[in-house]
Amino acid sequence: MQRRFRRLPLNPMLDIHQNHFELFDLPASFAIDLDQLDRHYRKLQSEVHPDKFAAASPAERLRSMQLATHVNEAYQTLKSPITRARYLLHLHGVDTLEETNTAMPAAFLMQQMEWREAIEEASDACDIDVLEQLLRELRHEGAALEQNLHATLDQQQDFAQAAETVRKLRFLDKVRIEIEQAIEALE
Repeated sequence: MQRRFRRLPLNPMLDIHQNHFELFDLPASFAIDLDQLDRHYRKLQSEVHPDKFAAASPAERLRSMQLATHVNEAYQTLKSPITRARYLLHLHGVDTLEETNTAMPAAFLMQQMEWREAIEEASDACDIDVLEQLLRELRHEGAALEQNLHATLDQQQDFAQAAETVRKLRFLDKVRIEIEQAIEALE
C-alpha cells in the first residue's frame, strides 16, 4: 500500500540560492529596516518550519529543512552590522581579509593598546565602574564605525575602506569580549 503524504505548499518563490537581501525583500545596503527584517523572518519561518512538514514527503521535508536553515543563516547575517557589512562586501567580490590583513592605522592600534592597559589596570584594581565606562566608550566607537560603514558602503561604495572598517570592528569586538570577561570575573 502506497503511503499518501499530505502536501503542504512551500513558497515557490523561496530559493536557497537567493541572496540574503532578496530573501527578506530588502535593498542590498548596509542601512536596512531591522523591523522589516524581523517581520519577514517570522513570516518565512512560519512558512518553512520543518514541523509544518512532518507529514510531507521526504523530498518536501528536506526542502523545508534546507529553506529553514537558509532563512536562519540569512537572518543572523543581516541582523548583525559586522556580518551584514562582511556579506555586502562578499556580494561585491571583496574579501575583508580579517585573518591575514591585520595592518591598522597607528592611531587605532594605539587606542587598542590604551584600552587593553586600562582593562588590565581596572581588573587589577577590581574596578567594575571603570570597566563599564570602557565598555560604553567601546560601544560609542563601534557605533561611529558602523556610521562609517553606512557611508562607505551605501553612499561612496568605497569597498576597500569598508573592508578596513570591518577589520576595525572585529578588533573592537575582541576588546569588548575582554572587558565583558573582566567584569564577569569581578562579579
